[in-house]
Amino acid sequence: MPERYCLDASAVLAYLQQEMGWERVQDALRDGAAISAVNLAEVLGKLKGKGKEPGRILTRLLALGLQVLPFTIETARIAGELDPATRALGDRACLSTAMAHGMVALTADRTWEQVSGVGVEVIRGS
Repeated sequence: MPERYCLDASAVLAYLQQEMGWERVQDALRDGAAISAVNLAEVLGKLKGKGKEPGRILTRLLALGLQVLPFTIETARIAGELDPATRALGDRACLSTAMAHGMVALTADRTWEQVSGVGVEVIRGS
């Protein structure tokens, strides 16, 4: 069985905008990827700022089978423990969701490779 991935906002944005590494995200989506509700909000907000319609994007992502995972008390606790390894809430939301669900975090952010206790895969080469 393939690994399950928890997508960071950067990975979803790369996929939707067909930026470098988007094909890797497409593969993860085929295998049944998930995203934290916090990171989904980040994606929708960034695209709304670029003039896109959040409702249409959400419908498209859900049609691809993207599972949206809640940001729970447990993921909040884990996210709090990740500070100062990463300071951005969106980063900690993805990483803590991946940790809580035994998933690999899929991101465009190379700095995550240094976070211990969670598998991280970067979609863009060096």
